[in-house]
Amino acid sequence: MRVWFLSAALALMCMAQTATAGTILIVGDSISAAFGLDTRLGWVSLLEQRLKEQGYDDKVVNASISGDTSAGGLARLPALLAEHKPEVVIVELGGNDGLRGQLPAQLKQNLAGMIDASQQAGAKVLLLGMQLPPNYGARYTQSFAAVYAELGKEKKVTLVPFFLEGVGGKPELMQADRIHPAVGAQGLLLDNVWPALKPLL
Repeated sequence: MRVWFLSAALALMCMAQTATAGTILIVGDSISAAFGLDTRLGWVSLLEQRLKEQGYDDKVVNASISGDTSAGGLARLPALLAEHKPEVVIVELGGNDGLRGQLPAQLKQNLAGMIDASQQAGAKVLLLGMQLPPNYGARYTQSFAAVYAELGKEKKVTLVPFFLEGVGGKPELMQADRIHPAVGAQGLLLDNVWPALKPLL
């Protein structure tokens, strides 16, 4: 009888562990797609390792595409939500919008659409903010950066103000193109994300 109770307890523990395991969907651009690197060395792969090391069973789906914009992410998101049914959606987009000089108002509209769709699907959202180099002009760079802060407040989502904090502008942490983070920066990117992501798991 005692053995039966122990077996039942173990079974319940396993069921509870399975029930709490969810899916983290990452919709991003080349930074999350590990452009120019072995994907096994990118920050998303490092995230998978950290989850396992800290006892999380969550599955990570990396739906990032190099060159993608907020419009592209918005268009792709409904099918991704339907297929993967994530508990958490990490949105890492906007850099390519800025590099192309697209209007911050359009960026905000697209990202807001992604947040709304994710929340309506029952997912928590983590928004990774981006900033542009100063050579794009003070007015544009300020308006661009403000999009993320405004959305964080208006949509009540968790925000990492600047995903490339401690990485951007440091040649030793960037690839030769000075746009994409190098291998040595990937752990820093994860460290920028982790404190904001962990409470959502």
